[in-house]
Amino acid sequence: KTGTSGAADAAGEAPTGGNSSGEGDAAESADAGEDKKPTKTPGGRNKRNNTSRKPKGPKMSNANKKKQGGVPQYPDYAALLPQTALATTVQAWIDDGMPSFDVGGLVVGSTPATAQLWMKSTGIFAGKPFFDAVFRSVGCQVKWTNLARNEGRMITANGSDKKVLLATVTGPCNQILRGERTALCALSRCSGVATESRAAVDLAKKLGWKGLVAGTRKTTPGFRIVEKYGLLVGGAATHRLDLSQMVMLKDNHVWSAGSIEGAVKLARKAAGFSQKIEVECRNLDEAMEAAGAGADVVMLDNYEPAKLKEDAKAIKDKFPHVIIEASGGITDEAMGDYLSEHVDVVSQGKLTQGYHCLDYSLKIKR
Repeated sequence: KTGTSGAADAAGEAPTGGNSSGEGDAAESADAGEDKKPTKTPGGRNKRNNTSRKPKGPKMSNANKKKQGGVPQYPDYAALLPQTALATTVQAWIDDGMPSFDVGGLVVGSTPATAQLWMKSTGIFAGKPFFDAVFRSVGCQVKWTNLARNEGRMITANGSDKKVLLATVTGPCNQILRGERTALCALSRCSGVATESRAAVDLAKKLGWKGLVAGTRKTTPGFRIVEKYGLLVGGAATHRLDLSQMVMLKDNHVWSAGSIEGAVKLARKAAGFSQKIEVECRNLDEAMEAAGAGADVVMLDNYEPAKLKEDAKAIKDKFPHVIIEASGGITDEAMGDYLSEHVDVVSQGKLTQGYHCLDYSLKIKR
């Protein structure tokens, strides 16, 4: 299920950690699946009791049932994160927020305290591992409610009157407040990216398209890991994560190298077989040159919808193995004009550049 009201689930709490499933699991009876002893029929023949059943496996959580093919509804994307690098990144955030004295921390002192995390606007819940990492770095503990057990849920909330409890944070009062704003910023922004991504992905599916909606490398410096993570939780593709993951040859590369063919062939010498090469193209001639030189992905950039579909078909007819990406100013309102059976990927910079942050608050319990 994707639409979930927060009120019913907010009571139970789950310990900090990955997106474990299991809520609502039912225990099997101790003798489930055991055969009863045969009974005699009037004719003297043995007859097995017809109540014997094949043993059942454990029931899956209603909140994380696997779809066909074994993919969970809410994958535990936190398992992807490089923990050492994440700890370093988070510590840099903390240091940036407190480069010198914390007078407010002096005022509240280090008395043990408890704070509650509230979600106050409707959207996709995402960013849990970053919230955890911030408070871990300042020596506090986070306990999540059952509703927040899985990232990727659409949670309905509306301001202070209909806010939803997602977690409690315990630790020294000054340390909770030192991590507060940093943790909330990561959570609200990651959830914003996930919400924007889910809307675009759902729109493409509603239009019957089977390709991928992707982000771009237009991310916030120092915050890329959060925004790319939000894309995944929202259901979009991340596109390349950085300069080292996939080769993308844009107009500046081609102009500097002298030609598309020369740029692709030199890139292939370094990339070998393990990296894809993508070329940004402005017209069909450039796209054909790129595909002919060995590019794996051709980006048709800043096209008009009708011309995009025409050129995508021409490329696929000659190079059916080449991936076609459409990019450049494709809004949700106009997306349907660009979608085609010959287009494999639609990328949108707005997913990590123009997203709205969700509203969360962290309040110390009196």
